[in-house]
Amino acid sequence: MSTPALHPPRVRAGETLGIALESVRTHRMRSLLTVLGIWIGIASVTLTVGLGQGAQAQVAAQIDSLGSNLLVVSPGSSTTGGVRGGRGTATTLTTADATALADPAVAPDIAHVAPVRTSSSVLTQGTTTWTTTVTATTPDWLGVRARTLSAGRFLTAADETTAAHVLVLGDTTVSELGLRTGVGSTVTLGGTAFTVVGVLAASGSTGTTDEDDLAVTPMSTADQVVGSTTTGSVSSIYLEAASGDRLSAAYQEAYAALATRHDTGATGTAGTGTTGTRAGTTTTGGTGGTTGTVDFSITSQQSLVQAATATSKTLTILLAGVAGISLLVGGIGVMNIMLVSVSERIREIGLRKALGAPPALIRRQFLAEACLLSLAGGVLGLGTGYLGAWLLPALIGQPVTISLPASFGALGVALAVGVVAGVYPASRAARLAPIDALRSD
Repeated sequence: MSTPALHPPRVRAGETLGIALESVRTHRMRSLLTVLGIWIGIASVTLTVGLGQGAQAQVAAQIDSLGSNLLVVSPGSSTTGGVRGGRGTATTLTTADATALADPAVAPDIAHVAPVRTSSSVLTQGTTTWTTTVTATTPDWLGVRARTLSAGRFLTAADETTAAHVLVLGDTTVSELGLRTGVGSTVTLGGTAFTVVGVLAASGSTGTTDEDDLAVTPMSTADQVVGSTTTGSVSSIYLEAASGDRLSAAYQEAYAALATRHDTGATGTAGTGTTGTRAGTTTTGGTGGTTGTVDFSITSQQSLVQAATATSKTLTILLAGVAGISLLVGGIGVMNIMLVSVSERIREIGLRKALGAPPALIRRQFLAEACLLSLAGGVLGLGTGYLGAWLLPALIGQPVTISLPASFGALGVALAVGVVAGVYPASRAARLAPIDALRSD
């Protein structure tokens, strides 16, 4: 009569998890120190990536606030006494160029055009004086630059036609002149009295430039009062594309139109619409183009966003790598603790194997403990990251953006750390011979 085969006891996943929980609870302090390494690592990575994403969003928003679907045409460089000036020092752009670009037959993908001439002038209100930037432009400037009004109105076509002595002031300028209401006040510019008809809503600063310290007046009025070294010349021309997906086409149309008007000989297409052509340099046109020298440059918001975003991404990756080192240290801590746990529980392992527990069961038990510790550290680290994202903006003035995919990714990383850190200790425990384990003191 044959004896029945002995089968190893079957242990369910719930029982394995219960044993792991009991082991963690029994060694509270050791478990807490193990969790702490993963906790700090996940929180560091989460906050670092969140700070990087917040910085990218902030830069993109600041650049976008300068105007939607914006292209900026700047004049070339001037040469005085054999010395070349920087870009924008020449007077190669005119109001006639702006008029040509506003023609739908010439540039159908350009929705609005706003020529701009800037100069520094003194405004006087009573006994108070203030030197500010006087911007001479047309009514389309408000929409092209994506600005809004806090009071009054903006320039109108009638103001431009009649060369009306009206001003629209920035919030900073109103404050510095000590104007209480702004709208309706009389301000002297160039010895001529101007009426303030509107006040721009606050826009903030761009780098070292205060976007709220300016006075806007009609181009025709500036020609009479402020004056210009060259009649009809402008400092730059702002172009707004009809939509974001037509920005590249608007770029090509503007480049071709200006190259033809200025007779530069650069008859081909220029670039892809994301970067401008450096003024005063020799460029080669696209397919079928010829070589010529342009006296203007065109830049887009996309190029600025791409450059700023690339810089922010590089810094984010660098900082995340540094923070990831702490996560690696935490994983090594988990492995060390699990090795200690195996050493302390050799007799327990031997007894379980003598009772029929297969190596896979022993391996699964220690893996469960390692994953439990890492997952607990991941959850706590993620919670700390969200708490930091809520508190830090008020303390450092920098937004922190934590996305949901990044959160799930952090938990996945914590679990992966637990698996990797627990494989060796679990395998070592599974390989122990029952007789040697039971003999151990």
